[in-house]
Amino acid sequence: MEKKVVLKPIMFVGTSSDVGKSVITAGFCRIFKQDGFSPAPFKAQNMSLNSFATPDGFEIGRAQAVQAEAAGISCHTDMNPVLLKPTSDSSSQVVLHGKPVGNMSARDYFKAEGREKLFQEVTASFRRLASDYMPIVLEGAGSISELNLKHRDITNMRMAKEAGAATFLVTDIERGGVFASLYGTMALLEPEEKALIKGIIINKFRGDSALFEEGRVMIEKLCGVPVVGILPYFKDIVIEEEDSVSLKQKLNKASGDKVNIAVILLNRLSNFTDFSRLENDPRASVYYTIDPEEIGKADIIILPGSKNTIEDTIAIKNNGVAQAVMQGFKDGKTIIGICGGYQMLGESIDDPYGIESSISSTAGLGILPVKTILHSEKVTKQSTFRFQELNNECLGYEIHMGETSTEKARPLNFLSDGRVDGYFLNERCWGTYMHGILDNPAVINHLLKPYTDLENIMDYQEFKDLQYNRLADLIRNHLDMKFIYQTLES
Repeated sequence: MEKKVVLKPIMFVGTSSDVGKSVITAGFCRIFKQDGFSPAPFKAQNMSLNSFATPDGFEIGRAQAVQAEAAGISCHTDMNPVLLKPTSDSSSQVVLHGKPVGNMSARDYFKAEGREKLFQEVTASFRRLASDYMPIVLEGAGSISELNLKHRDITNMRMAKEAGAATFLVTDIERGGVFASLYGTMALLEPEEKALIKGIIINKFRGDSALFEEGRVMIEKLCGVPVVGILPYFKDIVIEEEDSVSLKQKLNKASGDKVNIAVILLNRLSNFTDFSRLENDPRASVYYTIDPEEIGKADIIILPGSKNTIEDTIAIKNNGVAQAVMQGFKDGKTIIGICGGYQMLGESIDDPYGIESSISSTAGLGILPVKTILHSEKVTKQSTFRFQELNNECLGYEIHMGETSTEKARPLNFLSDGRVDGYFLNERCWGTYMHGILDNPAVINHLLKPYTDLENIMDYQEFKDLQYNRLADLIRNHLDMKFIYQTLES
């Protein structure tokens, strides 16, 4: 494929949430990069508690940062102009062009008023991207056939039409009902929307796909578009997942003779990708739990980030988790907190301006002598730092609205810009605001040193690059790439 070929945008939409759109989008970003193009990802509106700080200090959905990485480019807010971060069952923080613009209920956010202006904002982002990259690889959100939301749509078929994108419908066969979900989705589209759908991708197929040939023919007849391929279910390619739904498929119990690491499964757990590197360390067994008995089996207990730290702190006091963490601390286990988890390990958390919760204050676990006040200004920043006495330069990123102070300064990290971060109580207990801290081999080895003599010097960036290439190979081997390219060139 020659670089001079001009490709129109491509878009992946779904019959529902969690059908694999984000991973497929990442795979196509890598394929286009391999084929000599300059792709960039785009998702107009994302709802996720996994986010990332861009190089210029703004916030986007983590999935778009992963897709940009697969494309071999730096991430930018134009790749995800609207990010919704749920703070409760009915309210989300709205992040526009990388900066929070306030909390809104679902009712207020999805009101028709103002949606046109919001759509103008996201289309402006798309046009800026399209002027610098080609092709743009768009991702839809949830299902494209939610009739009650369609007139408010800024993410799915309206965006496909605006972009003139060759659009492919993705479904998850593993969850069952594949015929009804595909046929129903296509039947509910308007004629002009249906015309944009160029093909169907069946995802997460277990077994020999040749046995589904009859079903494939039936789907094509029912839906009027070709099935461009059947992607197999896989576990041996590691791509960061966007949705917390994927946590249900992760370990929830201690296991084996590895170093057992319990991550507390908070109600509003954010940035669970902080533990992706650990999950792929051969020395560790990482599991997610709120079971006090399983927490008690851990060598290392991690309190992760939260989008509602006060209410999550109250919840773990009421369900026995806080007591299990305190007992682990008394027993000499390693206890660490990241971002919201760092705040929870302190003496108090105050939210005087109602940034995250209607509850203005709560006591923390009191393990670290620090106090936190939540402020309206959010810190979003990529950082380089030195961890403790180690000379290795480490990388991480900050996304927090809290300011944590102490009268007994014992910094954990020393940043290149002269700031300090976190609190170091001792070798087995510390807290930090630094997301991605556990992606650094020096920090990982320091964390695991009390429990194993083995060292691992995995180059995590090299590991991730290999995964993107393997994903691209999988897609090439199971989808009709010639047909897909034809739809982009026409």
